[in-house]
Amino acid sequence: MKRFFAVCAASLLVWAQPAAAQSILRDAETEAMFNEMSRPLILAAGLSPNNVKVVLINDDSINAFTAGGQTIYVHSGLIQAADNANQVQGVIAHELGHVADGHVVLMDAGIKPALGISILSMVLGVAAIAAGAPEAGAGILSAGTTAAQGKFLAFSRVQESTADATGAKFLREAGVTGKGMLTFFKKLQNEEYAYGLKNIDPFAQSHPLSGERIASLTADVIASPAYGKTPDQGLEEQFKRVKAKLLGYVADPKTTLNTYPDSDQSLYAHYARAYAWHKSAYPEKADAEAAALIKAAPHDPYFLEIQGQILLEAGKPLQALPPLREATDLSRNAPLIATTFGHALIATEDKANYPEAVKVLRQAVARDDENPFAWYQLGTVYEAMGDQPRALLASAEQASLTGNVRLAAYSARGAMQGLPPNGVDWIRAQDIALASQNEIDDNPKKYKKKR
Repeated sequence: MKRFFAVCAASLLVWAQPAAAQSILRDAETEAMFNEMSRPLILAAGLSPNNVKVVLINDDSINAFTAGGQTIYVHSGLIQAADNANQVQGVIAHELGHVADGHVVLMDAGIKPALGISILSMVLGVAAIAAGAPEAGAGILSAGTTAAQGKFLAFSRVQESTADATGAKFLREAGVTGKGMLTFFKKLQNEEYAYGLKNIDPFAQSHPLSGERIASLTADVIASPAYGKTPDQGLEEQFKRVKAKLLGYVADPKTTLNTYPDSDQSLYAHYARAYAWHKSAYPEKADAEAAALIKAAPHDPYFLEIQGQILLEAGKPLQALPPLREATDLSRNAPLIATTFGHALIATEDKANYPEAVKVLRQAVARDDENPFAWYQLGTVYEAMGDQPRALLASAEQASLTGNVRLAAYSARGAMQGLPPNGVDWIRAQDIALASQNEIDDNPKKYKKKR
């Protein structure tokens, strides 16, 4: 099957953004879960849910971070390590503490004194300590002076402690129990013991040791009126499903099949095995697992989505259309699911399906314009329909998102030549062309043409 990006089972999309070393995983069900679990915390922080994003990173380490703005990145390894949704909420609350307290901006205030004591290696150290492992920064930072290390690491520990306290406040004000925050720190403490970190120097760490964090937070968390509140069972169910499907997607299939053997006939096991078998290129077995899911919940949009995706990638786009059409309708045109449906319509190679594909994909990018694969599919169908200017505009959008600045500029200029002047699409093409050209002009060495 023709692909431009890696498009994986059940609309789990993965691509590496130019600004990040890790790849981003996108999945409609996972993003819906993140939205639901973070919304009350975001409101408690005085922020808008429309402006804060929780993004899943394909990385098996137990980590979450914010790198500026209002985006929180959560590693897939953290989802696998967490026991329940409330623990993930505790992590998100902590990261919102960093966002609300402006810690990324303030980081510069911690670096400058260290540089004043002469430590060029701090540039490398910052990247390492951001990863969150207790010992991560110390090894790289060892090239610098002890005084500089001490100043910066002390500053970082203060920020982490502040984010803990702010996160606990957000949980309390949102009416969400902080038990998950405490139990997750206990889990991290057990990791510290397992890796022999019990006796490490606490002053050489970027984060307070987990035992210190537990001691500092326990009284406030227990005093919260929400402490004894039963966690949202609907959210817990969402979490169990997401955890199972992510294991099926990110883990080696053998690991998934050992974790969820055939003797396990739970919904979560069928979900995980559907992904594992699909990933292993056993479409019949994957389809059988998807059928078990559909039997249990015939109108679940995410189960219909994976059934359609399995059929689509097995070279059966016509058979994929009914479940994907229903999944799109039931999910209220969730952009990621709609993109897969649009892809299936195009894959039929039936020109009668192309207008519907355009409609579906245009709706998808209107609600989520940061999906390169949707733009690629839209460009593909425009090309097939002979609409070269709009095919070029879609290509420019896709190239702009993935950091291919030269292609973005070239495609946008080509689109402008064929689109009605001063129309909506022409103006958008002009914006991309100008922005891309400015980027090239501002960074001539980076974009110097190779001979």
